[in-house]
Amino acid sequence: MPKVGMEPIRRQQLIDATIESVAQRGLQATTINSISKNAGLSSGIISHYFGGKQGLIEATVRYLLTSLKQELVCKLEANTNATQRLMFIIEANFALVQQRSDTTRTWLSFWAQSMHDAELHRLQNVNSKRLQSNLAFSFKQLMPAEQAKQAAELSAAMIDGLWLRAVLSKSNEHQFNHSEKLAKSYVHSLIKQYGA
Repeated sequence: MPKVGMEPIRRQQLIDATIESVAQRGLQATTINSISKNAGLSSGIISHYFGGKQGLIEATVRYLLTSLKQELVCKLEANTNATQRLMFIIEANFALVQQRSDTTRTWLSFWAQSMHDAELHRLQNVNSKRLQSNLAFSFKQLMPAEQAKQAAELSAAMIDGLWLRAVLSKSNEHQFNHSEKLAKSYVHSLIKQYGA
């Protein structure tokens, strides 16, 4: 019988092991056995906690999405203004955790697979809509609604594009910092262009 209170620990061990396995092998070559070996746990525990590999993959994506959200939330305060909030959104997307090779490889594997997997596609849409919604919320405080919507779409594309370019070129922390600065500069230019 499992020890009381071990479930959250075991679940996190398996999520961490999934990220490690996907980073090493890719999503298709990641198996229940490779995950359980990385975690140092029996393969049966994956079925027990997640119902199988697919459930664990989905839980891992949700974990990464939550980490991204928490990176932003921990910076926000009651008196954070709209421009500061936009900068924090960008910083969250270029945070150190988003630069780690295991995390970046896992994100890329998940998003590639999302074209073929309905649940991963749904999670990808949640992520995209969350980014645009967060950006639009702040832009609406700085400019008319129609321009705010367009600014949010443009900024989301710029953030995603700069992050993707940095990852695909196997950039170091310096390049990620440069990409973050470019994204911030772009958002400032949109505020200047559309701002009321």
